[in-house]
Amino acid sequence: MILKDKRIAIFNVANKRSIAWAIAQSVVNCGGEIIIGYQNERFKENVEELISDLSPKPLIVECDVSSDEKIEETRARIEREAGKIDGLVHSIAYAPGDALKSPYMETSRDDFRVALEVSVYSFVAMSRIFSQMINPGGSIITLTYYGSEKVIPNYNVMGIAKAALEASVRYLAYELGEKNIRVNAVSPGPLSTLAARGISGFVDMLQLHRERAPLRRNIERREVGDTSAFLLSDLASGITGEVIYVDAGYNIMGM
Repeated sequence: MILKDKRIAIFNVANKRSIAWAIAQSVVNCGGEIIIGYQNERFKENVEELISDLSPKPLIVECDVSSDEKIEETRARIEREAGKIDGLVHSIAYAPGDALKSPYMETSRDDFRVALEVSVYSFVAMSRIFSQMINPGGSIITLTYYGSEKVIPNYNVMGIAKAALEASVRYLAYELGEKNIRVNAVSPGPLSTLAARGISGFVDMLQLHRERAPLRRNIERREVGDTSAFLLSDLASGITGEVIYVDAGYNIMGM
């Protein structure tokens, strides 16, 4: 019950395969209260179905992260209906399909802007806006990937976005430290999610990871959720500005 009496806002859940949903389940299993965000009406029904067995029912909120005004409206609604929070989870990333199919050097200016705005700036904006209502000792986490450090064929502009995201984690950790708010990133191995299935050769990525990782397997969503729950808890009170790998050890390998 490491999250007993903790309230965690989690953005954004799309479906049962979402890493955000795995984190939500782990938070609940660890005794925490959750608030679930979803992108738009298209995903609302999915979220309502996912939480149908939970008691009490968590607050669910729509959050369009492309607008600071919408983020602020979401923050105000949460504070009005649920009160302050102890943790914020940012599990949001997007790049237009063409940017994941063509060579990186052919990324258009618009596709580059969209990928960085949705995948990185949304984290900066949400951290700034939600930090106003995070209790001291609270925690913010985001989700990254090893493609931020090494070339992953077909990951393209998302690798650049994740590199910028990890740099943002460090700068935000420094700036929010004076408020006693920690900021970290979790870097899972490949998982079959709605976003991942848009990457060409994703099945091959899973196989390669399974063959080369020290544990000789792919990871489970639960493992990402449980690591996130740890980082959201007081057990991780001395950890900030870090990237924590949950990848069966794949990142340590040279060959």
